[in-house]
Amino acid sequence: MSGDHIHAEPTNFFRKHVFSVDHKVIAKQFLWFGLVWLGIGGIMAMLIRWQLANPGDPVPVIGSFLFPRTGGVIDPATYNTLFTMHGTIMIFLGLTPLIIGCVGNWAIPLMIGARDMIFPLLNCLSFWTVFAGGCVGFYSLFVPLGATEAGWTGYPTLSTTVNGLGSGETLWAIAVFLIGASSIMGGINYMTTVIRLRAPGMTWGRLPLTVWGLFLTSALNVLFIPVIGSAMLLLIMDRVFGTTFFVPASIMQGGGGGDPILYQHLFWIFGHPEVYILILPAWGIIGDLLSFFARKPAFGYRAQVGAMTAVTVLSAVVYGHHMFTTGLSAMLGESFMLLTMIISVPAEILFFSWLHTIWRGNIRFTVPMLWSVGVIFVFGLGGLTGIYCATIGTDIFLHDTYFIVGHFHLTMAASALFAAFGAIVFFFPKMFGRMMSPLLGKLHFWLTIIPLVSVFCMMFVMGYAGMPRRYYDHTSMEFLASLQHMNKAATHMAFLLGSAQLIFVFNFIKSRWFGKPASTNPWEVGTLDWQTETPLPHYNFKDIPTVVTGPHEFSHPALPEGRDWISMTEELPSA
Repeated sequence: MSGDHIHAEPTNFFRKHVFSVDHKVIAKQFLWFGLVWLGIGGIMAMLIRWQLANPGDPVPVIGSFLFPRTGGVIDPATYNTLFTMHGTIMIFLGLTPLIIGCVGNWAIPLMIGARDMIFPLLNCLSFWTVFAGGCVGFYSLFVPLGATEAGWTGYPTLSTTVNGLGSGETLWAIAVFLIGASSIMGGINYMTTVIRLRAPGMTWGRLPLTVWGLFLTSALNVLFIPVIGSAMLLLIMDRVFGTTFFVPASIMQGGGGGDPILYQHLFWIFGHPEVYILILPAWGIIGDLLSFFARKPAFGYRAQVGAMTAVTVLSAVVYGHHMFTTGLSAMLGESFMLLTMIISVPAEILFFSWLHTIWRGNIRFTVPMLWSVGVIFVFGLGGLTGIYCATIGTDIFLHDTYFIVGHFHLTMAASALFAAFGAIVFFFPKMFGRMMSPLLGKLHFWLTIIPLVSVFCMMFVMGYAGMPRRYYDHTSMEFLASLQHMNKAATHMAFLLGSAQLIFVFNFIKSRWFGKPASTNPWEVGTLDWQTETPLPHYNFKDIPTVVTGPHEFSHPALPEGRDWISMTEELPSA
């Protein structure tokens, strides 16, 4: 099938660079889009940390420009908008385009030996739909009464017209709906491409782990994003047309009414799989990168695939641990707690497989390898602390404290972000024909992981001491005032973390146009994407390759002296 999938190369500028149907161009569009939104979300994070460390003080330098009405001071309403939009942007407009839109579009066709995605036009529509979602979300910042203030989860009644006046919340719901529609388009495309366009010999047992992660996350996208889409539609109807799906009867005039908890069920049926929608591609990426740079076969390849598949299935039945404090049935709560404990088993299989992969390997400490090891570390920290969130007795105390913020950011945000950085540096030579600076890359890594771990580990301590999240000023409560020194320390480390990202920006832009020219296979790996010429031709492969070996054939004793890798298209010599 892949050999017949041919599309004419465009000659028009807009068809070639703007409304392109080429998966490689679309991957770069997702890359730039995601990086810009990560920058916007990161600036919001810095503003949040400034307010927490210096409540009521004007933001220096940019405060009078951003908040002229209050003289540069972040007022409570603005603070609510900042943490709401920060969470929404980082998840839906930053990490999702980077790790799924960019890496998925770039890696899947090239790694399976296809010339393009199976539905190129749908691929183009997927990008422009998420672009439209981003525009709607950005516009909401400037409407009368401001953008949404209900938190990134959008819980009613905060998000209904009972509390959320103005059009900001409605625009937020529309933006999330559009972004979800984009992800469904991409998920259908990814899954069908992997099923139908694999090169001859590319069996399921020879797929790179990156492709496995993206394939499984696409299944979750197709199954569960319609659930959050339905919640957004119902919320829009409540706000615009006066329905009462999520407005409780107790505050309705003349009877009737709905249930705010219904929204929470709909949100978290999607919301917890969303954690794995972002982390599954990250797991697949580092499963490959650890093998590539430890120069060893991926330990337990089938076990890793099985573990990721098990997590995909179990992710659908654990969402209730987000709702232990809502009055959930005790029997349901115990069931969700048990299932959440069970889902940690395949995650630990992955964790130990990664450690076995690098154990006694001939490790090359490249920048992608550093990010991969960083994922193991931050995911380990976040995963272990997740046990306390999954257990009813401890979660009731820790729920909605900074302990949850620390756990969430380490498990999902940091792990996915580190994998995205590793993937960007790894694929950069084939994308742009140049190498990123390894010195700047290593400096960026160390100045990111140290403050990041410091910030979120301090949040564990503050959360355990009872510091609630989403509060505008913790010093107003006597029992929290003594923790303000930790708030300040966390803010200082957060500013260091934010500043370190400027190194990446400089390295990325400089290397894009002035970096060292890359060879065809600078990393010396055998997957199909590195067996093509640089820059890549329009059709990826002039002749569709035939796969005869797996993706992780390193350090085999039968290989000739001086070479420790073999291409997937080469027969492995007999020992």
